[in-house]
Amino acid sequence: MDAFDRLESVIASRIGGDPTQSYVAKLHARGTAKIAQKVGEEAVECVIAACGNDRAGLIGEAADLIFHLTLLLQTQGIALDDVRAELTRRDGLSGIAEKASRPKE
Repeated sequence: MDAFDRLESVIASRIGGDPTQSYVAKLHARGTAKIAQKVGEEAVECVIAACGNDRAGLIGEAADLIFHLTLLLQTQGIALDDVRAELTRRDGLSGIAEKASRPKE
């Protein structure tokens, strides 16, 4: 089990926990919109660190982003294996070809 699998497992075990004892439970209790807001905040902090060439900052912010994104995915019933499957599906496709293959909205 790698760090991503452990993270997913820990988040799953804490979602229904006591919000006064668990950050995961507390954030989950606040709902999807709040979790999504945290994902956005962490993404912006990643961008700021990257633009500032702050390697250590970017690593820390990326960990925060992955944590919050994993919580958001679980809240929506999406496992990291679902994301892995999508990445596998895209393997070998150019980004331009993959984007062109998406349904038009």
